[in-house]
Amino acid sequence: MEEFERDLNLLVERLNETSDEVTRKRLKALRDELIYLHSKRLVKINHSVMELVCAKHLILSGYEVEVERLLNGLSCDLYAVKGLGRLIVEVETGFVPPDHALDPLIYCKARIASKIARYSNYADKFGLGTPPHYILPIPHTLIKPPRYRTLKELQEIKDLCDLYYSNPPVSLEEIRNARLHVIYVLDVDQATVWETDPTDYVEKAAQLMR
Repeated sequence: MEEFERDLNLLVERLNETSDEVTRKRLKALRDELIYLHSKRLVKINHSVMELVCAKHLILSGYEVEVERLLNGLSCDLYAVKGLGRLIVEVETGFVPPDHALDPLIYCKARIASKIARYSNYADKFGLGTPPHYILPIPHTLIKPPRYRTLKELQEIKDLCDLYYSNPPVSLEEIRNARLHVIYVLDVDQATVWETDPTDYVEKAAQLMR
């Protein structure tokens, strides 16, 4: 607990070097909430620091931000509101549990597909946050507009999700309506954020993975 709190305090100090007083107060409130959640064993440090880096970026963009907001049984990492618009951001660290040591790429691809399908239906915009040292394996189908997705493509995504997520399963309707609007590349070392379009991100990632 002491190490978690120490690391969050160090990060908030770094984030606050270029923050105004309002942003400092909001980051402090988010830090305190994450410390409380960690005391309940609900969050971990590598995830929490990325949430705070992304939260500052959203606050500066005019959003009111919450961490670990509950949505009909789901807990989303960042829930942000600006005017009448709602944004959800899910942070992906690239962690793969030992049970999936032999299928890490498929597992991560299914996890990302399921998050896009489940969470994007609860907001006007949905984004993924990722560190610069991890390439998100985003299924190409999910960056296409919903009207251009074929039934075969939808079924392929469902089959992928069903490999790991069955309680409850991801539905075809969720996949059909899923949208990914933005990628946030979160550099914790520099406490900076690079915001990019999902299509550009997937195209550049595909070049790197060839």
